[in-house]
Amino acid sequence: MNNVVCFGEILWDVLPSGKQPGGAPFNVAVQLHQLGQPAQLISRVGRDDLGTELLDFLHERGLGTDYVQRGETHLTGVVKANVGDRNEVVYKIVQPVAWDYIQYSEALTQLVADAEMLVFGSLAARTPATRETLYRLLPHARFRVFDVNMRAPHYSRQVVQYLLQHADLVKVNEHELAEILGWFGKVIEDEAALPWLAQRYNLQAACVTLGADGALLWKDGQLYRSAGIPVEVTDTIGSGDAFLAALLTAWLAGQPPQQCLNLACATGALVATYQGATPTIGPADVAALRQQSIPS
Repeated sequence: MNNVVCFGEILWDVLPSGKQPGGAPFNVAVQLHQLGQPAQLISRVGRDDLGTELLDFLHERGLGTDYVQRGETHLTGVVKANVGDRNEVVYKIVQPVAWDYIQYSEALTQLVADAEMLVFGSLAARTPATRETLYRLLPHARFRVFDVNMRAPHYSRQVVQYLLQHADLVKVNEHELAEILGWFGKVIEDEAALPWLAQRYNLQAACVTLGADGALLWKDGQLYRSAGIPVEVTDTIGSGDAFLAALLTAWLAGQPPQQCLNLACATGALVATYQGATPTIGPADVAALRQQSIPS
């Protein structure tokens, strides 16, 4: 089974209850691994205690750290997360930090070229150093997954559009989709917005997450909808990342689009019942939640 490579930020989410490992590409890699899909992470931490702890966490979860660089000049990333509203998390993302300086190497090109997919977001492209490394890797990827993840003020329209132009599959939430549409003066429903986005950027597929209302997936000229699974939400940190990991795992396993979407929604919902982004879950836990949600 081929690797999925996740590129970008690895950091500590600092919550009122304490710190937890985070960063969207990191979360996706951890969840891919838990779902049985091999994954590698390209990132960078500082040569400090926080960096060592993140590497230890990856080792504990069975993920390799060969492509997580260590830097001397910048500290490991930290994000202060305000979870006053369980359904809407506000992030204060410290800058500059180690993952702003991911260095290019031929080894990274080889890793990406050999992988089945490359997953990336807009946050890691906020500074020139990491952005240049990502831009150099994109042409070598077989299949490019853009997890848009726009965090104000850490993105620009120019960079997001460049990444859209170099993607095969795009995942957005409903707020991000509305903002992208607004750049072109469009105000249209999600059902019409996904085919518009796919056509504009020549995408193979596009997906929008709708929180408690599930998600939509546009693939092969068809729109698929999953209503989502009602759960008692603890916090939504990492739910979208778990959603994406499950979608890609099912996609690579050759499952039909509707099955991919249903599995993704169930996995995202399951993670929302836990505190933090990377609870220890597996396919059996997702299957159990799906079984519970089927009306008797």
